[in-house]
Amino acid sequence: MNNINHKPIIEQHFHGAFGIDFHNASIEDILFLASEIYKYGVGGIFPTLATDSVKNIKNAISNIKEASKNQSPNQARILGIHLEGIFLNPDKKGIHPKKYLMKPTLENYKLIDDSFIKIVTLAPELADSRLIYYLISKDIKVQAGHCTGSNLAGCSGVTHIFNAMSGIHHRIPSTALSALSNDDIYCEVIADGMHISDDILKLVFRTKPLNRIILISDCLPCAYTSLKEFKFAGKKIFYDGKRAVSKDGTIAGSTMLLVDIIKRLVNLGFNGNEINQLIDNVYEYHNISLDDLG
Repeated sequence: MNNINHKPIIEQHFHGAFGIDFHNASIEDILFLASEIYKYGVGGIFPTLATDSVKNIKNAISNIKEASKNQSPNQARILGIHLEGIFLNPDKKGIHPKKYLMKPTLENYKLIDDSFIKIVTLAPELADSRLIYYLISKDIKVQAGHCTGSNLAGCSGVTHIFNAMSGIHHRIPSTALSALSNDDIYCEVIADGMHISDDILKLVFRTKPLNRIILISDCLPCAYTSLKEFKFAGKKIFYDGKRAVSKDGTIAGSTMLLVDIIKRLVNLGFNGNEINQLIDNVYEYHNISLDDLG
């Protein structure tokens, strides 16, 4: 990848890899994963938690936090937690288990509130405005995702645009339309060729300013393993080496690391300057410096 190497990659939406799932990972598992992914040019990660019980979420947060305190050189820095689950619209839940979904209220959030949470995905159409104001006051990024709402007030970004959200219609407001038409909103994009088509990918890049697009992997624990079946978000997931889906065909997430997605974009014709800008975007979004990566 010519002209691409100016900063380590940061994964801001990352469920696991190498057989490690943050929901049930020990501290040692998390540190192993941080070491392995570092070998692929990843300098920082935001471990991402899907919908689960409050008890399990709190336990996962505790282990991730403790792992972050015990990191050594040559490990991807654990920069904070992306809470994707719990506060979603049941109509757009995707792979997330409905039984654990909760209304996005301030009272419910405080059941799991933790200073290490840095990103919260929620359905803005269901959200209590007090919760959004509270998250903003804590400098937590609020992202609209698994939702149908078009009012993105208070949101700094959207979670995996087009996936698990209301799409574009020429007469009806939607999450995707609001995200694409507002130059201040950051858009997560899974450019693995499976979550969105390459034509939609082109539409995103033609519509959004380049510095408002955040490449994510949405990587699953099966990535870089020989697993054929595994459990994720309480469901049995089937992995054929390319796609990871539930029994009903719902995509559970990506099976690529972000470095693999970047290589794919290069093959699609993206140049070094464009890729470097995309890598920079997550640094700017979170105000991260190279010193933060150790």
